Amino acid sequence: MVLHMNQARPPQGAQAALRAVRLLKLFSNEKPEMSLAELSKASGLNKTTTHRLLRALQSESLIARNASTSHYSLGAGLMALGVQALASSDLRRRVRPMLKALAIETGETATLEVPVESSMLVLDEVAGKHMVSAVGNVGTIWPLHATSTGKAYVAFEEDGLDRLNTDLFPLTSKTLTSVESFEQQLVDIRRRGYAISVDELEEGFTAIATVIRGALGDVQGALSIGGPTQRMSHARRAQLGSSLCHAATRLSPDF
Repeated sequence: MVLHMNQARPPQGAQAALRAVRLLKLFSNEKPEMSLAELSKASGLNKTTTHRLLRALQSESLIARNASTSHYSLGAGLMALGVQALASSDLRRRVRPMLKALAIETGETATLEVPVESSMLVLDEVAGKHMVSAVGNVGTIWPLHATSTGKAYVAFEEDGLDRLNTDLFPLTSKTLTSVESFEQQLVDIRRRGYAISVDELEEGFTAIATVIRGALGDVQGALSIGGPTQRMSHARRAQLGSSLCHAATRLSPDF
């Protein structure tokens, strides 16, 4: 997955730190392990610099090296940081009771997701009552253009469209792959208050989402309800969208 890098000018003297962070971001579900040569090529750094940065990251357990293959992967230190980040998230604590309520009310999996560059990160989720449901995705990153939460974010955040990658790659035959087709949906999303993704992230999976706003009206994240497409008729999607909008309103600091 290619992530859009922040275009703001970095602080002076931060080049090495930024390079190290960008190396960490090269790892993905599709590429959990990479060789030195692959990391060097993907990062645009020479092998000497790449190796030096990897050694530094390894010393802090942020990178692990497979002794058998000499390939690198994300280390246990990052897992510990991720757990700490989840535990310290005020948004997650505030939204958790609502996720539980939505999962009980709808019977489907409810998630809280936040934008990370050109993707959405699953910050928390609560499974519904159905045996067949989408679970175990906390910490997963999905591209904005293929998710209901990403669509909602783009529709309601002022600079949302700027977050989209120029290359909208398909995950299924239904995935939107052009900015023009994406923009056509934004009007409907803004009108009804929620976004829908049907078989766009994964065949047979449908999700509905709306945004959560802060005290100043800023978009802080998105609420989503998802499950098998066979359970998500047009009427059912509208019902879930209404539930999500009501939930988002109750989460508003001004409610």
